[in-house]
Amino acid sequence: MVVGLGTGSTAYFMVERLGAKLASGELEGIVGIPTSNRTAEQAMALGISLSTLASHPNIDVCIDGADAVDANLNIIKGGGGAHLREKMVAEAAARLVVIVDESKMCESLGPSFPLPVEVTPFGHLHTLRRIGQLHSLSGSAAAPYLRQLKAGGLYTTDNGNYIVDVACGKPIADTVAVAAELSRLTGVVAHGLFNQMASEVIVAGKDGVSVIKSGRQ
Repeated sequence: MVVGLGTGSTAYFMVERLGAKLASGELEGIVGIPTSNRTAEQAMALGISLSTLASHPNIDVCIDGADAVDANLNIIKGGGGAHLREKMVAEAAARLVVIVDESKMCESLGPSFPLPVEVTPFGHLHTLRRIGQLHSLSGSAAAPYLRQLKAGGLYTTDNGNYIVDVACGKPIADTVAVAAELSRLTGVVAHGLFNQMASEVIVAGKDGVSVIKSGRQ
């Protein structure tokens, strides 16, 4: 089985569990496609066999976390800066399983977590300004800003790009329109909207675990 290995705090524990089950013999024959350098390093340390999209273009299942999930299972990802690779792997997967805690669930995307947008270093301030001017974001009180490192300087992705985080004071009215406008904007490499991509969302809450299934199986 070929498994897409997500990135982030939730995905970290998933990879740890997968490594433990492989080591105990409970699972075998798993090949992982990592979505970031840090996930690749973690998986290698656990003895998980890794490959690439070039060698395995058809993935059985991708397992990842999310930063926000709305009532229609539209998702914001990219808090860990890996949403370009996460989206490439998710799109190659027959199923995308998303694991979150109940705090990540929301009625509408926007206010609960900024929308990450990976941009090229060249012209990044120009791109940031154009993102803020998008018509589809005009009703969301959008305020884009460059992601910074805690130690200072701009955050750089595994791909050598910067990230513009778009804080929204109001809900995003049309995530499909925002995704389309961002995708057309030269200078944008990838946005963190995963619209209608999840096959199921597993939600851990104070009352236990629930599974929300979508029409994408």
